[in-house]
Amino acid sequence: MATNSVESAVARLTAASTISDPYGLYDELRPVSPVAGYKDYPPGTVPGQDEPVSAWVFLSYEDVSKASRNHHVFSSRDPLQEASSAPTLMLVNHDNPVHDRFRNIVAMAFSRPRIEKEAGAVAAIVDDLLAKLTPQNGCDVDVMEEIASVLPARVMVHMLGLPAEDADRFRHWATAFMLSADLTAQERQASNEDLAAYFIDKVSTMAGALAAGEAVPDCLIRALIEAEADGEKLTIEEVIRFCITLVVAGAETTTFLIGNLLYNLATLPAEAARVRADPALIPKFIDETLRHSGPPQRLFRIALEDVRVGDASIKEGDWVALFFGAANHDAAMFPDPHRFDMDRPNLNKQLTLGVGIHHCLGSALAKLEARVLMERVLARGDDISLGGAFPVPQTASLLNHGFERLTLRFTQDLEGAAS
Repeated sequence: MATNSVESAVARLTAASTISDPYGLYDELRPVSPVAGYKDYPPGTVPGQDEPVSAWVFLSYEDVSKASRNHHVFSSRDPLQEASSAPTLMLVNHDNPVHDRFRNIVAMAFSRPRIEKEAGAVAAIVDDLLAKLTPQNGCDVDVMEEIASVLPARVMVHMLGLPAEDADRFRHWATAFMLSADLTAQERQASNEDLAAYFIDKVSTMAGALAAGEAVPDCLIRALIEAEADGEKLTIEEVIRFCITLVVAGAETTTFLIGNLLYNLATLPAEAARVRADPALIPKFIDETLRHSGPPQRLFRIALEDVRVGDASIKEGDWVALFFGAANHDAAMFPDPHRFDMDRPNLNKQLTLGVGIHHCLGSALAKLEARVLMERVLARGDDISLGGAFPVPQTASLLNHGFERLTLRFTQDLEGAAS
């Protein structure tokens, strides 16, 4: 590609049309990546108030995978996020040895057994949401509004031991922080400050109650306060920041994953029929959705030293954008990458949930919510198709790929159900 063409293509990475469907542009740029000049906002920054960073673009599977694993050269630490109006304890924004200290402690509270114990509570929430559907005569449902954004928020509120009515606030805080909602700088700043104040109050109150010897029900906040690894515990400030992380990162990503799963069920009839006939294929359907249309598209890193990647000379202090969505659509790793194929032998190589020390700690919870929802939806026997309104993709940020609104039609096969 000519220099002018490359610059023009890089500039289009932030266009609404690219955010809604980025894979064609990824293919166009991948042969010349790494390429410089990508300007965008890391999570926690406020467009209109903060300045965007200018970063190198990594698009090939090899480059993204290697850089993701090499925190000695490509640092995960994000000084802009640390100075944001709602600083989080995102493990993805820390390097070792700090990362391992945090992860080892948090893993004691956010363990797989604790997550699996929540299967019953997740199922009850899913059943409550699906009970509102009346598909006998066919019903159109905006699944982003009624299911995808509600389920993760309600699950997280439940796990944290917080009032169920606060779930709606979680949803709005997450979309504001993760730049998935089209808000003014003032609205985004106010939302971030409200989020931080909420958890300062909730965590401090619970910590005070525990210190006073009061009875506090088992919940994730309590577990985070009490978790200890190698004689170390999280400070109260660190617990607060991790709770913010659970809301803005975990709930938001899972919301888009659920929407994308339901879209694939509605638009891929052959694959949907296979999963309906054999629910044991549900994990494969989820894994291929993570690869094919996974929400997290890119994360930023900062070079700690001069390094050469391909033909690019990256200098110490340069920002680097790792495009996981592009890596997952690299034909060198995944042949015919734009085709949805549950039978790929290397699905475990997809990068959506991170790699190495930064493999997503919340992946088990996200997959639990996705699996239970799919099991319950398929068990109802509904025929799922696109509804009467066109899907509206999220176009505010390339951080996550998914839908702002997604109207699906649920129609129950009464004869099939009767049999």
